[in-house]
Amino acid sequence: MPAAFNFSASPFDCLDAAERQLVRDHVDIAEFREGETVLGEGMAPAHLYVLIEGHVRQFEGEEPLAIYGPDDCFDGRALMAGRVSGRFVAADEVRAHRLDKDAVTRLICGNATFGALLFADLSGKLGAISGWQGQHEMQSLTMARVGQAVVRPAHFVDASTDIVSVVKLFQAQRTTHVLVRDTRSEPPRLGIFTTTGLQRAILGGTPLSQLPVGELANYALVTVRPGDHLFDALALMIRHKIHRVVVAEGGHIHGILEQLDLLSFLSNHSYLITRQILEARDLAEIGQAARQITRLIGILHRGGTRVGLIAQLVQELNAKLFERTWELIAPPELLANSCLFVMGSEGRGEQLLKTDQDNALVLRDGWQPPADLAAICERFSQALIDFGYPECPGGIMVRNPVWRLAATEFAQQVRRWLLVPDAQSLMRLAIFLDAQPVSGDTALLEHVRGQLLQLAVDNDAVLARFASAVQMFPEGGHWWSRLFSIGGQPPEQLDLKKAGLFPIVHGVRSLAFEQRVAATGTAARIEALVAAGRLPAELGTDLLDSLHFFMELRLRIGLDALETGRSAGSGIDLHQLGSLERDLLKDTLGVVKRFKALLQRHFRLDAL
Repeated sequence: MPAAFNFSASPFDCLDAAERQLVRDHVDIAEFREGETVLGEGMAPAHLYVLIEGHVRQFEGEEPLAIYGPDDCFDGRALMAGRVSGRFVAADEVRAHRLDKDAVTRLICGNATFGALLFADLSGKLGAISGWQGQHEMQSLTMARVGQAVVRPAHFVDASTDIVSVVKLFQAQRTTHVLVRDTRSEPPRLGIFTTTGLQRAILGGTPLSQLPVGELANYALVTVRPGDHLFDALALMIRHKIHRVVVAEGGHIHGILEQLDLLSFLSNHSYLITRQILEARDLAEIGQAARQITRLIGILHRGGTRVGLIAQLVQELNAKLFERTWELIAPPELLANSCLFVMGSEGRGEQLLKTDQDNALVLRDGWQPPADLAAICERFSQALIDFGYPECPGGIMVRNPVWRLAATEFAQQVRRWLLVPDAQSLMRLAIFLDAQPVSGDTALLEHVRGQLLQLAVDNDAVLARFASAVQMFPEGGHWWSRLFSIGGQPPEQLDLKKAGLFPIVHGVRSLAFEQRVAATGTAARIEALVAAGRLPAELGTDLLDSLHFFMELRLRIGLDALETGRSAGSGIDLHQLGSLERDLLKDTLGVVKRFKALLQRHFRLDAL
């Protein structure tokens, strides 16, 4: 074979050794001049082409459909159908591997993943990838480090402290153990005293107020470092028949790792974070839990957990975190006579890494709020900023008086947003439609939302204006022409939010608003629209798959930025995408294009 075949490119990266040898035995190289037809319409193809150098454009009639670059392959579907439905033309000087049809057929028959990635639709490709990667889902958990788990703070007492005082410390700090410093021994030593030692103290008969804790402490400490694997720590616990180890390094004590926390971490990270939040006694402890959420997202993503499940989990954890923060800041009477809610991606359950705050407060009609309500709300907004949730540039936070009103006043304001639809009002209306309660009397929010939904179908012009926001970010030419660099120009960044996420989210939101769908999540809205016959089932599936693909790419960008200390935007460098990701990006942007066309027809956006 004149040039080495790249088996790291999709779909060939899923082949085993024997299948790779089959490729080597049945491949050669072809070259084409700029403008030369590689495959013509109506031809019966005999090969699958895999580009080495250059680019090939695909046309249907005179309309360009796609462009292929190095490591991309074409045309698997035509090979199986026996006929080319379009034209494939060299955009510049092209060199390509040609894999004969018989070898491709054998690979498809013997490797279902290869076949799915070669010519399946979007859902089929994503399903194949999920199945192929599923075996790796727990890998990151088995490789997790002690420092990633919940290490509980260490509480120190002097060896002369009496047992009654230690028990009072147990109760005050909600702990079951203390570290004991014995400075009278030579050299000084450090031990641990637990509730097990308390049982021995009670049975010993000496008055507990006169019994020094140092006499019952265990000085044979078992320690681990923050960088040790969790499974190594578990093995130590089993070996020494203990339920906790001291986490220490370089003479510094980081805290205590308990067996229950370790096992819970390996089986269910979210349980531990939830426990941290619910047991938090101050904002500092909630801040620790907020950092754990970010670590959890990284662990789950590296382990192959589906992005939709990660987003669902993050929504639940954030709701608990916001609720507990509000409980620590707001007085009980305010909690009982208001409803705190979140909006935007947080309300839809599609937030992953921390993004701008979108929250508000609706108050009970006729109830007199506390005189320091503004200060309370300011403290809540600042607390979330301290936890890593950025300030909303548009001021959509409870610190803004526009977003904390009595129920009737709030409902009137929302009606004005709908009936006087300037750009700012429509933006606020869209955000409010995603509202999800997190604390307080949820009936207050439902009252405001219910009045809005009653007006949903009364004004076609307003609905069309609302839906027209999907056209805010024009494609600026054929989107696929930006997926590759041709003529020596570097590929540009693609804004995933503008090109993919926003058209899907807002388009689905517009259809759901028209049909008075109460659901706030995009997935739930799609399901309701398909069930009502307002959205084709196939398009609904493709929209959800595309949404999750864009979310996954944005999550990867964000996690990479966190690891390198950079700020994350919504753009992605196209040259960093692998061939499979480029292929999926073409498919998902194609879905967006089809959906925007449907919205344009449905809402008659050309008439605006």
